Amino acid sequence: MTDLTEKLLDAALIHVPFDGWGDAALRAAAADCGVDMAAARAVFPRGGVDMALAYHARGDALMLARLADHDLSQLRFRDRVALAVRLRLEAAEDRELVRRGSTLFALPPYAADGARAIWGTADAIWTALGDSATDYNWYTKRATLSGVYSATVLFWLGDDSPNAEATWEFLDRRIDGVMQVERVKGAVRKNPVLRGLFAGPSAVLSCIKAPNTRARPDLPGYMPRSPQG
Repeated sequence: MTDLTEKLLDAALIHVPFDGWGDAALRAAAADCGVDMAAARAVFPRGGVDMALAYHARGDALMLARLADHDLSQLRFRDRVALAVRLRLEAAEDRELVRRGSTLFALPPYAADGARAIWGTADAIWTALGDSATDYNWYTKRATLSGVYSATVLFWLGDDSPNAEATWEFLDRRIDGVMQVERVKGAVRKNPVLRGLFAGPSAVLSCIKAPNTRARPDLPGYMPRSPQG
């Protein structure tokens, strides 16, 4: 983020709980910073939605910084994922900011922006934890974690338990559910009969590759061409 982006975003945070992630908060932030609206619009062309996305990106960056400070070597992998999600939620300064963002991204015009932001969080977590998948698992891991993260956020927004303990218990249950699915997948791979039954779908899925984000950052993935194609 640029200095002006950070400055305007910081100024907007005290207004968002009352005005939401919208033009009113951007105008108030610009006035507080002594910045004219033309300059503010240059930083946040779509107004509140771009501010909300910048706030979300800041939370992702803070989560990654805090995760890097932890020694993960003694943790089970499922506990590393749980820790990352917990750190991401704790990176939010105020639940009302997140609640307002959830309301904004529930609107049809911005639903895709919200989905991309959550996917980006899941991708950041998997990448930080050293995910090396290059096939369809690249997608399934991020899709599954996106669902876990979204459900946990919604639970957290309504949680009034001390230190959000109910949220962390909820998170553990969601991750345990995911791990059960992974165990079933592992059992299928080890069982020759089941492996044979799923040979066709597995062959199709094996053609799906993780996106080459360096060459084409706009692509969510690609299907490699056959020699005849």
